[in-house]
This record gives sequence, structure tokens and C-alpha cells, in this order.
Amino acid sequence: QVQLVESGGGLVQPGGSLRLSCAASGRTLSYVMAWFRQASGKEREFVAGVTRRGSGVYYGDSVNGRFGISRDNAKNMVYLQMNSLKPEDTAVYYCAARSGDAVSRSWNDYDNWGQGTTVIVSS
Repeated sequence: QVQLVESGGGLVQPGGSLRLSCAASGRTLSYVMAWFRQASGKEREFVAGVTRRGSGVYYGDSVNGRFGISRDNAKNMVYLQMNSLKPEDTAVYYCAARSGDAVSRSWNDYDNWGQGTTVIVSS
């Protein structure tokens, strides 16, 4: 099992950018990594996922073209670069890890979760 800690959330204007970070307690090479988010009154939503060596990336339809996920296994870090932010992106963002081979869009397939970091997009 790996422990995950997110950081980088905050308040940003529409159209702005923000970078979220996820620090892992151990080497991340053994895990598929993903970001999920949950807005008030809504279910948890898949945002982005990346394969073990970073060669495959996947995005939810609502963020495709605006967000970018990346990982640095040497530093045990995963990042989410968020650009062209919209008020609809306001949510608590969670880092997650699973030991499977493929990225899953289902939150139930991930066994390890961070505590979450809040992102508010507002003018």
C-alpha cells in the first residue's frame, strides 16, 4: 500500500491555471495513478489517469484538452496541470493509485487515496 498526499489547490480565476501535486510514500512505478474530483452534491468523477511508466494518459471528457497528467517516478510524484479553468471545475480533487495494469475510470478500482485538495474557480 502507498500513502498519498495532495497539494496545490486554491482559488483561481476562470481561464487561469493551477498545478496539483501528489506525493507518494514509496516508489510509484508499481502503480497506475489517477486524479478524481468531487463537486458539492455530485458523484466522484474521473479526471485523468496515467500508466505506470507514463506512456499512456487518459482524460475525462469534461477536461480533455485543458488538463495534463504527468508523473516523475524518480521523485515519487504525480502532477495535474489544469489550464483554462472553468467554474465547473470547482471541486475537491483526489489523487488515487491502483496496482492493476490499466487506467480505470471507476473510483472503486482504486485502493489508495489522498486526503484531497480543494480547487475553487471563481471571479
